Amino acid sequence: MKIVQEVIDVAGGKVYDIAPEGRLDAVTVPALETALQDQLGGGHVQIVLDLSGVTYLSSSGLRAMLHARRQAQAGGGDVLLSGMTPRVREIFEMIGFNSLFHVFDHVADAAAAFAKSAAA
Repeated sequence: MKIVQEVIDVAGGKVYDIAPEGRLDAVTVPALETALQDQLGGGHVQIVLDLSGVTYLSSSGLRAMLHARRQAQAGGGDVLLSGMTPRVREIFEMIGFNSLFHVFDHVADAAAAFAKSAAA
C-alpha cells in the first residue's frame, strides 16, 4: 500500500494530509495506523484523510479511522475525511459513519474547515 503524506499551511496552523491508495483491509491497515500514529504522536491533531485513492474499506480500516479521530479530538483536533469514492461513501452511509465524521469532496475544502474553526 502506498500512503502519501503532505503538510498544508492554513490560517491557524498546519493540516496533515494522509492519502492511502488501494485497499484498506486487515493486511494494509497497519501501514495507515502507523502513518496516523506518527502524526498524532507528534502532536499533529489536524488531519485530513484523503480517501480518493481507496478502492476497498474493511472494518479494520473503519476502526483505525475511528480510533485516530478519537485520539485527535482528545488533543483538541479532529480527523476530517475527503474524496470518498462512491463505493467507500456507500460503506460509510450503510454503517452510519457519515454521521460520525465530517466528509468533504476535496482535501482543500477539509483544510479550509480547519482554518475556519481556528478563526472562530
